[in-house]
Amino acid sequence: MPWLGVFLLGGCGAVARVWAATLVDGRFFPWATLGVNLLGCLAIGFLAELFEDRTGLDPRLRVSLIGGFLGGFTTFSAFGLECWEFVARGAFGMAAAYALGSLILAVVGVGLGIGFARLVL
Repeated sequence: MPWLGVFLLGGCGAVARVWAATLVDGRFFPWATLGVNLLGCLAIGFLAELFEDRTGLDPRLRVSLIGGFLGGFTTFSAFGLECWEFVARGAFGMAAAYALGSLILAVVGVGLGIGFARLVL
């Protein structure tokens, strides 16, 4: 296992996530988390397709990029907390819209990433 690569790239992904969160005003809706999760889904779709037995790339790089960088970058746990905060405030409609929108857009993002990889590879 490429533990060092996962460790180093995971740290880079976490820094990138926090940096992205500083760029977006999230006082009324967690736009940064939604954006990072969607970008992460797009990237994981692309990388999964990239490493699909036709590139000759080292599988350890796949683990480092997907498990490391994207594991540090995506914020699904923050998503869960933010959904809960909507529920705790009684904003059930916002909680449902955020959860459902995130789920649908995440699946679409993975599909787009795969499609983009197939287009350029």
